[in-house]
Amino acid sequence: MENYKIAVINSSSFGKYFPDHLQRLEKIGEVKHFTFDNNISGKELADALQGYNIFIASVRPFFNKEFFDNKKDPLFLLSRHGIGFNNVDVIAAKEHGTIVTIVPPLVERDAVAENAVTNLLALIRQTVQSQAAVKSNEWKRRASFLGINVTGKVVGVIGCGNIGSRVAEIFKHGFNARLLVVDPKVNKQWAIKNNIEIVDLDYLLQNSDIISLNASLNETSYHILKERQFSLMKKGVYITNTARAELIDESALLKALDSEIVAGHATDVMYVEPSYNDNPLVKHPKVLVTPHTSAYAIECLQGMGEKCIQDVENFVNKLELQSIVS
Repeated sequence: MENYKIAVINSSSFGKYFPDHLQRLEKIGEVKHFTFDNNISGKELADALQGYNIFIASVRPFFNKEFFDNKKDPLFLLSRHGIGFNNVDVIAAKEHGTIVTIVPPLVERDAVAENAVTNLLALIRQTVQSQAAVKSNEWKRRASFLGINVTGKVVGVIGCGNIGSRVAEIFKHGFNARLLVVDPKVNKQWAIKNNIEIVDLDYLLQNSDIISLNASLNETSYHILKERQFSLMKKGVYITNTARAELIDESALLKALDSEIVAGHATDVMYVEPSYNDNPLVKHPKVLVTPHTSAYAIECLQGMGEKCIQDVENFVNKLELQSIVS
């Protein structure tokens, strides 16, 4: 029987709420949790993980070509505790005999979409600030916590796949919004059924009162919002982002916030995670930052953990694996 050693990497949630997940892993082999700096080099990461041959890995760090080239002993399986895999060089993984799997997108769909809307509403209605005022016995300040209605507004969704389409549905059917979407692969039948307009990016930026970022991160979406794009937006637009921080040029966003083009920005993702209160976005009065918790719904975490466990169990029992990306 193979001697399996399992590394759980940079996940603060795996096994925390569902201890049976860890117990099932421990029946297979030694399990150890690791936390690494997001920007650890591939060689350092490989050196730290020598001897481990099954990984359950979070959205960071990066398992790049340097990592795989320096991993001296075999890595059999890398099961992503999430739906994305842009932190894994899948070509290098395949060259080194590593199977990479992900969580099926539907597992995270509702939780992440609901959080995009939740954060936006908290930002617009100043929920955090007004609650803090009550805690400080400043009820009399209530007239200063002025927001806008979301109902009937024009909402632009950039990236309308698994999660973005659910965000669009919530705004459309929950708030009677006019929906504009930008996505070259959008399901046209879905858009027609939900009375959603497929437009180009400039049109969306010029007409949206609210923008939700839900695009995958790739070479075409990196900094999809930069200085030119902010200059096209309506003054007073609100933005919510539960996808990737790198979709936005951070310096251009800060300028747009200070010039009042952007009335508020809600984000669950940051360039550097964890981010602290000296970060310009964290300390900005018009920004709401949550610590990458969009998937932190009981149903979602249970489904994510269950998929990773099934990956490991199926691999060691030589059964078919699902959602393989390399």
